[in-house]
Amino acid sequence: MMASSRTIGDLFDTFERDAFRLETLDDYSRSGNVDAYRAFQAGQPQPDDYNADWVAELRSRTGQGKRVYRVHVLARPLTDYLRFELGWGYRKNMTGGEEFFILDITNAPNPLDGVPDFWLFDSTDTAVMSYDEHGAFTGANVLPAAEAEEFVSYREMALAHAVPFTEWWAKHGE
Repeated sequence: MMASSRTIGDLFDTFERDAFRLETLDDYSRSGNVDAYRAFQAGQPQPDDYNADWVAELRSRTGQGKRVYRVHVLARPLTDYLRFELGWGYRKNMTGGEEFFILDITNAPNPLDGVPDFWLFDSTDTAVMSYDEHGAFTGANVLPAAEAEEFVSYREMALAHAVPFTEWWAKHGE
C-alpha cells in the first residue's frame, strides 16, 4: 500500500457522492472526546451540544445530497466504549443525517476478519485508519485510487451482512 499526498481531510472536503466508514474496534476511547466518554461512564446525561461540530458538518454534507454512512463490526456483550459510541455518538450523529449499520458477529464468523478500519469516498478514494494497541488514532494512510476496488468489495460485504442500527439497537441496545 503506497501513501498518497492527499490527506483524509482533503477527501472529506472534496467527496461528491458518499463517504463510507468501516469500524472494527471495540474501543476508540483514546481517539475522540475523552471527556464525554468519562461523563458517560460517570452516568451523567449527554450534553445538548455533544458532537455539535460533527453534526453540523454532517448536515452540511447531507444537505447537499451526499451520503455519510458506516458499518460497525461488533460482538455482544458491548464494551463500555461501544455502549457510549452507539448510545451517545450514533444516536446524536443520526440527527445530522449520518446512517449507521451493525454487523453483529456475536454468533457468527466475521466475514471481514483482518480488514482494517477505513473510510471510502465516492468508491474511488480510500483512507486506511491506524490505531495503537490502546485504541488511540495514529493516522490515516490515503491509498492510490487504483486500490479502491478492494475496499469497495469490503464495503459491499459489510453492508450485505449488516442491519440498520435502529433495528439492531431496538433489540440489543439500552
